[in-house]
Amino acid sequence: MPLRYDGKLYRALNPIHAREPLSGLGAEIYGGRFNPKGVPALYTSLSVMTALREANQVGNLQPTTLVAYEAEIENIFDCSDETALAAKGMDVSLLAGATWRDEMKATGEAKTQGFARHLISIGYNGLLVRSFAAGATHADKNLVLWKWADNPPARLILIDDEHRLSR
Repeated sequence: MPLRYDGKLYRALNPIHAREPLSGLGAEIYGGRFNPKGVPALYTSLSVMTALREANQVGNLQPTTLVAYEAEIENIFDCSDETALAAKGMDVSLLAGATWRDEMKATGEAKTQGFARHLISIGYNGLLVRSFAAGATHADKNLVLWKWADNPPARLILIDDEHRLSR
């Protein structure tokens, strides 16, 4: 059964891309664990610390711009539902697999990307999945969005009341 998420989401961005916090262009160009190349995506987190872990997975902490959003997102696939995962031919070990990049290079699309493509094709706006970043626990969650807009059913609004990013 699809989930609905209402609340804040966080994203830690490279400052070079901070002026476009609603762009999924980087993910679209390069592909990500849960989006094939050609499909824009926003990788957001349910907590600030998870967002920081996700953005700085290699080496030392680099300069980062943290942004927050108000979200009202319907039709989210819940990856913690192991029965629903199994029905889609997935399991937690496949979601967590560290070789998705190699698989993408070798075959053009990793299994997790194919899974995402299927979910998108049947109307999901995103998926809720635990973070697999170093130091993350089962409580650290990400919400990967494939569809977002200014209004429901995939409402995502940047919190920038003081217009700091446009300066």
